[in-house]
Amino acid sequence: MARSLKVAVVGAGVSGLVTARELQREGQQVVVYEKSNQIGGTWVYSPQVESDPLSLDPKREIVHSSLYYSLETNLPRRLMGFSDYPFTIRKNGELRTFPGHQEVLQFLNNFVQDFGLLDFIRFNTEVVRVEQQNDQWVVESRRRTCDELSSSEQIFEAVVVCNGHYTIPKVADLPGIKSWPGKQIHSHNYRVPEPFRDQVVIVIGAGPSAMDIGQEITKVAKEVHLSSRSPEIKVSKLEMFNNLWQHSKIEYCYENGLVAFQDGTSVAADIILHCTGYKYDFNFLRTNGTVTIDDNRVGPLYKHVFPPELAPGLSFVGLPYRGR
Repeated sequence: MARSLKVAVVGAGVSGLVTARELQREGQQVVVYEKSNQIGGTWVYSPQVESDPLSLDPKREIVHSSLYYSLETNLPRRLMGFSDYPFTIRKNGELRTFPGHQEVLQFLNNFVQDFGLLDFIRFNTEVVRVEQQNDQWVVESRRRTCDELSSSEQIFEAVVVCNGHYTIPKVADLPGIKSWPGKQIHSHNYRVPEPFRDQVVIVIGAGPSAMDIGQEITKVAKEVHLSSRSPEIKVSKLEMFNNLWQHSKIEYCYENGLVAFQDGTSVAADIILHCTGYKYDFNFLRTNGTVTIDDNRVGPLYKHVFPPELAPGLSFVGLPYRGR
């Protein structure tokens, strides 16, 4: 019979929870570190936003989740469950194909309860250092209780990193933006459309969040202009919307408030909303350069999970954001 190992899991979001369950099933001794006071990771909605709307200030208090209030999944329910634990929550008697974030969070809480995972999770405990020493792994953490911080170290035989990658925003580098007088915000800090009322808004991006948010704020904004770096995009007004246009990449931002696009048009905008994605970040991980991040590619990893030089003691779960 295989020896039971002590394994640390960083994060109690979807990846961390399913990892903990599988390790538990294999008889391993699991400890899950979660810096917030509940499970769910990015599926925990909070109206709180960061003090810096672009999330560039290193002194800001970081908000983990990037959920906006109206968000629904962009994958059908059947693909979001697990092979032996289907996503079958019903809302108002109807089984919605694309459930809202509230339903996803409830599904995850049911998963934790049904498999008895709660006892393995250390809430309000942030991992600040993971480092290999003598073929073992030191996990240093900080725990907040009653406004007091306490630090501790624990030795593990393996660590699984499941800290997510939708918290540290990437911001578009726009020519002339330093002199442009308007407001800027990253979608990480978008919650509801009301702050965009009667504004002329440029939304940068062509992914699901850009399309979702762009269409949502048309209900209150004066104008919404979607900007994509795709060379196939031509300036046009989108059908079914009276105040929504699509454009090519931004060419320059001017001091007088104009924003020019490569398609030859320009807009006097009030707000630029960056729906430009996120950065992978493992500021707690010490590997002496063995694991690196290059243009948002984490590597070298075998099967996007194991760094060959440190396997099987160190692994990552949930890194890919597109797959087949």
